[in-house]
Amino acid sequence: MTGEDPVGGPPANNGSDDEEIWRDLVARFDAPEQADGGDTGATPWPEREDLAPTTQPSRARTLPPASAATKGPRDWPTSVPESDDHFVPPPPPPLPKVDPITKGAWLALFGGPAYLLIATALGWTIPGIAAFCAVAAFVGGFAVLVLRMDDRPPTDSGPDDGAVV
Repeated sequence: MTGEDPVGGPPANNGSDDEEIWRDLVARFDAPEQADGGDTGATPWPEREDLAPTTQPSRARTLPPASAATKGPRDWPTSVPESDDHFVPPPPPPLPKVDPITKGAWLALFGGPAYLLIATALGWTIPGIAAFCAVAAFVGGFAVLVLRMDDRPPTDSGPDDGAVV
């Protein structure tokens, strides 16, 4: 068994055969491809696609020449002619009225932590009762807002509750 596969196939490749094949591929990389095996000297693509040899690749972008017929965004009129059939949205509805209990809950929710944050940032000494009241305001405001949430759908939404599957 000198160089043959045990099954009787082609000889086994060793490292030197791979190196020879690689060197052959690298040597033929820039050579033109011949269809019939002869040396025709013809390139595999048209000459107009050949690049001129340069020492450094150009990194500048080339833009096509601007023609007089091409219009860009600056060539359009700046004002849009007014027409009578354009959509005018209706005025927005007024904001809902908030009752005083909800306003107080929001004030307590944000006011307590804001006091602690500002006092700490300015280096004030916070008495124990003030810290307790600030934390209690936060917890109380949160609890009031959660307890006043409405789980029922609005009554003015109409007969349709959304998509029907």
